[in-house]
Amino acid sequence: MIAPTALFALDTLLTGEEREIRTTVRKVCDREIRPHVAGWFESGELPARELARALGGIGVLGMHLDGYGCAGLGAVAYGLACLELEAADSGLRSLVSVQGSLAMYAIWKYGSEEQKREWLPAMAAGERIGCFGLTEPDFGSDPAGMRTTAKREGGDWVLSGTKMWITNGSVADVAVVWARTDEGIRGFLVPAGTPGFTVNDIKHKISLRASVTSELVLDGVRLPDAAVLPGARGLSGPLGCLNEARFGIVFGAMGAALDCLETAIAYAGDREVFARPLSSFQLTQEKLADMALELGKGLLLAVHLGRLKEAGTLTSEQVSAGKLNNVREALEIARKCRTLLGASGVTLEYPVIRHAVNLESVLTYEGTSEIHTLVLGKALTGIAAFH
Repeated sequence: MIAPTALFALDTLLTGEEREIRTTVRKVCDREIRPHVAGWFESGELPARELARALGGIGVLGMHLDGYGCAGLGAVAYGLACLELEAADSGLRSLVSVQGSLAMYAIWKYGSEEQKREWLPAMAAGERIGCFGLTEPDFGSDPAGMRTTAKREGGDWVLSGTKMWITNGSVADVAVVWARTDEGIRGFLVPAGTPGFTVNDIKHKISLRASVTSELVLDGVRLPDAAVLPGARGLSGPLGCLNEARFGIVFGAMGAALDCLETAIAYAGDREVFARPLSSFQLTQEKLADMALELGKGLLLAVHLGRLKEAGTLTSEQVSAGKLNNVREALEIARKCRTLLGASGVTLEYPVIRHAVNLESVLTYEGTSEIHTLVLGKALTGIAAFH
C-alpha cells in the first residue's frame, strides 16, 4: 500500500522548508484540533481565540505577508498550511484565511503605515482577530450592488448598512468593512465596540458549524478619517483580497479530500463484507482509484498555481480555475467516500460527512461555482455573461 499522494510523487515538487511547514501544521492539528473538532461541530462552537493564539504561535496567520511580524513565506508553503488546516476542518482553514488573506492582507496591501503597525503584529500573533465585511444579505456574487454607505460629516465618516455571512465576525477585534461613498467603494477599519456597530451570530447552520459566522450591523457608525484604508478605491480593493483567499482554498479543498480518501481507504481495509475486506471488491477499488486520480490532479494544479504566484505571474482567471476544479472535485470525493463508509459515513465518528457538508459552503463562498464558471467563460470567449 502507498499513500494517495505518492502516486504523483508530490513531495519531489516541494522544498525541504515547505515539507517542514506542512509537518508542523499537521502536528498542531493532530494535537489541538482533531481530538475536539467533531464535538465543536456538533455543538456549533469554536474556541476561536485560543486557536488563533496557537496558530499565531507557529506563524501561520498572515504567513505569506512580509514584515510586521509576518513570516514572509512563499505561496506554496502557505497553500500547504491551508491543506493541513482544512484536512482537520474547513472551519479552521476559514478562520486562518479570513484572518490572513482577507483582513490582514487588506491592511497590509491598502492600509497606512500607522494602521499596519497598529494591527498587523498583534494579528500575526493571534492576539487580535479580524473579519472582512463585503457580502450583504442581497449582494453576494454582485458586490458592486452593495447598499452599505459611508458619508462624510466634517472630518469623520458615518457608516450605515448590514453585512452578512461574515466569518470571525463576533470574535473579531476589527472589521474591514467595504462601503459605497461619493468617491467610490472604500474600505474602513471598524474596531469592535464602536458605538452603533453590533454583531449577531448566525445560528442553525448545518455546514461550517465549527466556525463563527455573523451578521454585522452598522447603524450610524462614526469613524475618523484615519479609519479609511488609503490605498483602496473601487471594487479592485476587495476583489484583490478575495483572490488571495481563493488561492488558499485551491489547496485547502484538497486537504479535506485527502482526509476523506485516507479515511475511506483505512475503513475499506478493515470492514468485512461477505467474509472479505471491502477493499478487495472491484467496485471499491474503482472508486478509490478514481478519487486518487482527481486528488492528485488537483494537488498538481495547486502546486503549479502556487509557483506561478511566487513568480508574480498568476492571473485571477487561473485562481478561478483552481478554485472551481478543486472544490468541485473535493466535494465529489467526499460524497463518494461517504458511500464506502455506508451508514458509518453519516456519523461524526468519521470525518467524511463533516467534510462533505463543509465543502458545500466552500463551493459557494469566495465566488460560487457558477461565478467562477462564467469567469472562465469570459476568459475563453471574450464575452461577459454577467455584469
